[in-house]
Amino acid sequence: MTTAVATKRKGRKSFLKWAADTGWRHAVALAALLFGLVPIVYVVSAAFNPNGTLSSTNLLPTSFGLGNFQKLFTDDNVPFASWFANSLMIAVPAAFISIFISSLAAYAFSRFRFRGRRPMLLFLLLIQMFPAFLAVVALYLIFGSIGEFYPIAGLNTKLGLMLVYMGGALGVSTWLMKGFFDTIPKELDEAATIDGASHAQIFFGMILPLAAPIIAISGILAFVGTMNDFILASLFLTDRPEMTLAVGLKTLTAENSPASYFGIFAAGTLLTSILTVAVFMSLQRYIVSGLTGGAVKG
Repeated sequence: MTTAVATKRKGRKSFLKWAADTGWRHAVALAALLFGLVPIVYVVSAAFNPNGTLSSTNLLPTSFGLGNFQKLFTDDNVPFASWFANSLMIAVPAAFISIFISSLAAYAFSRFRFRGRRPMLLFLLLIQMFPAFLAVVALYLIFGSIGEFYPIAGLNTKLGLMLVYMGGALGVSTWLMKGFFDTIPKELDEAATIDGASHAQIFFGMILPLAAPIIAISGILAFVGTMNDFILASLFLTDRPEMTLAVGLKTLTAENSPASYFGIFAAGTLLTSILTVAVFMSLQRYIVSGLTGGAVKG
């Protein structure tokens, strides 16, 4: 009897010690997880709600239907396919070219020593402290003037918006890549140079394959940021067929009753998130190594 009581007390003390040391962390993580899942579950419920209105949507769906998804592709007032195509046409090339420019700059900062190198790195870091929307007025005036001479790259053009996105390539991605390139031994470069390789051959044939993790994570950040951008896209793309997903869905709820189009809005949001999740899942093995590797050296 005494042994059973002692074992019970020991187990209670062990549980209290676990709760004080580790258990509360699990409780906080679980609460944060539930808090983050609530809006996701609500959007999914609204997307499959056959009534498609805000007032009839509950956290847990009471009915099921695909009417909202059907309206995305059949309603003339909702050119979802066009918006989706516009987003991909802008996000994919802009992300690819931005990463290419960032990798070239990071390689130069990592491997070469030249006058003004450190001030330029600090300048790039300083620029990231200011949000992009502070330059909205300046960008509007600049591309308004460009459009007078080259209409293909002015306001209300996808090319103009792509140029804006590519103009911000030398930022966080450059710092991440530079840190990762610093972890690659320079002896590899020296050995390749002795064998007669040029800087271009070293960069494309040796550095880029070794830097696949940081390129993947930088590509994810650039692609997702471009797909989700609203401020710059709403400034440059005003014609309905030229809009991106973020601008188009927001315009849809602004021009019509948000409550009545909430189901269609949620369905469009859900389809858009599937692409983003697919990109993350396909490159997830690079995420941890890319972020930690790029943060080793400055």
